[in-house]
Amino acid sequence: MVNKGSGSSKQRGNSPRHSEHNAKGSRKNPFGKSDDKVQLLARMKAAAASRKATK
Repeated sequence: MVNKGSGSSKQRGNSPRHSEHNAKGSRKNPFGKSDDKVQLLARMKAAAASRKATK
């Protein structure tokens, strides 16, 4: 009796089981989008300065 075809199929290499909702190049995270890190750091520094000023 040959059971070569029985069992589950094997996954292809390192490919993910599903695509991420915010993968690079998708509608939510397009290529060439400017980095918001500079703006984030500016907001964080302003918040820290305002907290320091109120003390």
